[in-house]
Amino acid sequence: MNTMISIQANLPEDLHLALLSYLETHPDWDQDRVLSASLSLFLMQYGNSDRRLAQVYLNSLFHRNLPSAC
Repeated sequence: MNTMISIQANLPEDLHLALLSYLETHPDWDQDRVLSASLSLFLMQYGNSDRRLAQVYLNSLFHRNLPSAC
């Protein structure tokens, strides 16, 4: 079972509006899924090669709630 941690973040208004627009046209996505996919991809691209991050990204992208790979 994956432990979920809640975060609070301040976003630029333009980014927030773009996110809301995206979510309105993609009802299978939600804010948590977008942020998990985005943050895990960013971290993978900029130097973190942990396989667990790749699993979080893929699970977010394909909307799966599978246990993380160790």
